[in-house]
Amino acid sequence: MRPARALIDLQALRHNYQLAREVTGAKALAVIKADAYGHGAVRCAEALQETADGFAVACIEEALELRAAGIRGPILLLEGFFEADELPLIIEHDFWCVVHSLWQLEAIEKAALSQPITVWLKLDSGMHRVGLHPADYQAAYRRLLASGKVAKIVLMSHFARADELHDSSSTEQLAIFDKARQGLVAQISLRNSPAVLGWPQIPSDWVRPGIMLYGATPFDEPNAVASRLQPVMTLESKIISVRELPAGEPVGYGARFVTTQPTRVGVVAMGYADGYPRQAPTGTPVLVEGQRSQLVGRVSMDMLAVDLTHIPQAGLGSTVELWGKNILASDVAKAADTIPYQIFCNLRRVPRLYSGH
Repeated sequence: MRPARALIDLQALRHNYQLAREVTGAKALAVIKADAYGHGAVRCAEALQETADGFAVACIEEALELRAAGIRGPILLLEGFFEADELPLIIEHDFWCVVHSLWQLEAIEKAALSQPITVWLKLDSGMHRVGLHPADYQAAYRRLLASGKVAKIVLMSHFARADELHDSSSTEQLAIFDKARQGLVAQISLRNSPAVLGWPQIPSDWVRPGIMLYGATPFDEPNAVASRLQPVMTLESKIISVRELPAGEPVGYGARFVTTQPTRVGVVAMGYADGYPRQAPTGTPVLVEGQRSQLVGRVSMDMLAVDLTHIPQAGLGSTVELWGKNILASDVAKAADTIPYQIFCNLRRVPRLYSGH
């Protein structure tokens, strides 16, 4: 059996969720959209069900999968509904729903709902992706209340640059949000993972931890709270071939790496078809038999090569950690000029093995 696998530590997941609660004193929706960022939405929800205040997913398909698996807590649809005919399902399964557009508001007003729903009313405070214009926000709130079809409203927005700790955009967005909600009586939700970890001055009755749940930092610089996160996924495989090469020999497609001295190269059963980033260059860190080493050459579809020259005890069958508790996913992502969100979400073909139930 091919040795590539992803080990998922559910105890670390619970630790990271509790950290979000601890540092904010707020209620927390565990963001498990996109199959829990590649970690397995159902298993992650099951692991958090006894402690989580609720969950957040992108769309109703993801929410229905959780309900079918027996997840009974609140589930927020972060993109709301895409068609008005989803509203009966939202009521049937007791989903919470983001309203970010006037057409969604109008659809609620027109719908014959059997009971009122919980709405998270989203403001575009400066990201300019989705959300109501500040000039429309107060009227939308009052229209929802007047419709008689809403049981509760939470006011929310989303930061575009909270992962940039020295940028003023987040405080500017907060000012826009505060002005837009002036006089409205409702709980608020502003803080995503970077805001939870790096912006303690921003108020939020509800926080929405996403990438931090999985133990990866959203920052390019050290952060005291982020340093307390525990990696949840360990991506590992084994060495399936060893080559002893003299100086001047190329390794892999395109001869992107050429040995400068006698070099011992190990071939690992892991490639971009598994979700490992193809653009990861020579020098990207790996761990072999407990010792740090590096990639050499270009990542192939099913294999990649690592330097074993300074690890004589490594050979056929040696375990290689591609990212995890020793090789941080954020470091691999940085080397590959991407972000940990993407490398987690790109995981495929590799079986997931769970521990820490």
